[in-house]
Amino acid sequence: MTKDDRHNIGAIIDSAVDIARRYISKEPEKVVAIEEDKENWSVVVEVLERKAVPDTQDILGRYEIKLNGKGELLGWKQKMIRKRSNPLVHEDAEYKVKG
Repeated sequence: MTKDDRHNIGAIIDSAVDIARRYISKEPEKVVAIEEDKENWSVVVEVLERKAVPDTQDILGRYEIKLNGKGELLGWKQKMIRKRSNPLVHEDAEYKVKG
């Protein structure tokens, strides 16, 4: 990865976070995934959907934001919604059985 690639990834992430704020009207908590596919980018951002007390009952949403190579918006969709206290099991997680 070159210095220009790292700068480009940073710009793509900044664009996705700005889109979440501006168009989805949610405050991003973190970027949980970024992937380049040919000329486009897919960035998954986790946002606070609803604040609750205690905060373990907060509702979080994950949005996949699609961008072109220039960081321009192609589209987005909500991928998941969950309570903050619910653990996540990733589809690509490896499980090892002791035997």
